[in-house]
Amino acid sequence: MDPNTFPTKGNLMRAKNSLVLARQGYGLMDKKRNILIRELMGLIDEAKGIQSEIDSTFRAAYAALQKANIELGINYVQEVGASVPVETGVKIKARSIMGTEIPLVQHEAKPLQLTYGFYNTTQSLDEARYHFERVKELTIKLSMVENSAYRLANSIKKTQKRANALKNITIPKYETLSKDISEALEEKEREEFTRLKVIKRNKEKT
Repeated sequence: MDPNTFPTKGNLMRAKNSLVLARQGYGLMDKKRNILIRELMGLIDEAKGIQSEIDSTFRAAYAALQKANIELGINYVQEVGASVPVETGVKIKARSIMGTEIPLVQHEAKPLQLTYGFYNTTQSLDEARYHFERVKELTIKLSMVENSAYRLANSIKKTQKRANALKNITIPKYETLSKDISEALEEKEREEFTRLKVIKRNKEKT
């Protein structure tokens, strides 16, 4: 038998203190969960908006690319595409929301530098390049938002699990323990009171 469950005043104080801490912990977990859920819902709405813009920009980009392929030839357009420099301006940092680390993607936007001449290309190629550049920027932003949403969702799940454990296991445990110890101590006091009354009555008779 756990000695902390013995009906003593010391154990009653410890049980009540543990109950107070468990309730405070549940309050904090519940508050954290609500904050994270609000952040997650905001990210989900933002991701939907970005995805919608990516879809429309992709359609415009491929329409311009198809036109450029027809006007300039697929091989030439592929050569121009191969000359586009690799993106090196993306940096990933982190920020914390209620203890949850989420990525902060920083993209250093640079002036659009064309790697081909205007004299031997058409407007459709310029449009395709512009739209695909926009798709790249949106995709970088979407990756940050979706990754953040995924991490927040995991954190919400863990927080919910801890809150449930406090609410359904820890708090009822200490409520029951406090009640049992209190009742046992009250019973002891009644027995002691009755015993003292009997002793006093017996003394008075003698």
